[in-house]
Amino acid sequence: MENSKNTNEMTIGIPRGMSFYHNYPFYYGFFTDLGIKIVLSDVTTKHTMSSGSALVVTETCLPIKIYIGHVLNLIDKGIDKIFVPSIQSIAPKIYNCSKIRGLPDLVRNVVKKDFTMIEATLDKSEKNQGLYEFLAEIAGQFGITDMERIKKASKAGWRTYNNFYIMSKSGMSYKKAMNYALQGKVFIENQTKEFPISIALVSHGYNIFDERASMKIFDKLEDMDVRVFSSLQLSNEQMDDGIATLGQDMYWANEREMTGCAGHFMKDAKIDGIITLTAFGCGPDSLMVERITRQAKRFNKPLLNLTIDEQTGEAGFITRLEAFVDMLFRKKRANLINNMDMASEYIPNTNYIETL
Repeated sequence: MENSKNTNEMTIGIPRGMSFYHNYPFYYGFFTDLGIKIVLSDVTTKHTMSSGSALVVTETCLPIKIYIGHVLNLIDKGIDKIFVPSIQSIAPKIYNCSKIRGLPDLVRNVVKKDFTMIEATLDKSEKNQGLYEFLAEIAGQFGITDMERIKKASKAGWRTYNNFYIMSKSGMSYKKAMNYALQGKVFIENQTKEFPISIALVSHGYNIFDERASMKIFDKLEDMDVRVFSSLQLSNEQMDDGIATLGQDMYWANEREMTGCAGHFMKDAKIDGIITLTAFGCGPDSLMVERITRQAKRFNKPLLNLTIDEQTGEAGFITRLEAFVDMLFRKKRANLINNMDMASEYIPNTNYIETL
């Protein structure tokens, strides 16, 4: 009984939502090095969405509804300590949206169940709220106060994260890169398959890597013979340059994933079109997408804006993807025919429209 109690005290639950999709490799390395067992919530389901949606006002964005559902899932699993960070600012005067900044307060006010919230704050716009203070606040909840031990664990976290980043940047899928990184492995795949069409998918990780929220958009596009690029293939410097390309200054913490990613791929001749995927009701994203839409016309880059919420139907979602991809095939075929000998004909495979 004593062993069971001790194990539970050194266990932390992490919801599969929000910053999880980018930061989990770091958290995994950090907590594992400290001897803290991680329990993840189950993958997002319809029940996850509905249970989270039932506790918040209708206007709340889908990622937050999903996050609340994951917190409830961990409580149902019997996890007492649940990690709900408040990531205020990632750099001086670079802020997250209010829902991310106030995530612990939001969870506390809507989830009326008994559990311990690990709610450390990271705010690089304030003194003494940097990364080490953030990590020390987390570790302190488990009785760990030795800063040398905490710094050592942070290095383990960065090793895991850097392995994930290297594989993602090489073009490996999110799932495979995550799986290898958590095993402490690094593989670089040779991209042997050729795709007639390349698309940049512009969105936040919590929208596109949650397969239930995005309706497996990566798989759907690859089934249509489309190669998909995202912000994971870019460095911060490339995304910063993308923001400047669109004539913007960075203000939002996740603007790199949107404006920066779009700006970089708009001037990439290998990218045939851009898809933005945003959650209904997201204020910062609505501003960024409006700017991206205007700039796409200037760069003559085809653009499809998709919005998701818990009511989004998969049939209509697929139809819009099919229509956009078909348009890109036709546009590319017309361009190739105009630039080549008419005796050599290019006929892309568009049968996926009928067989999907």
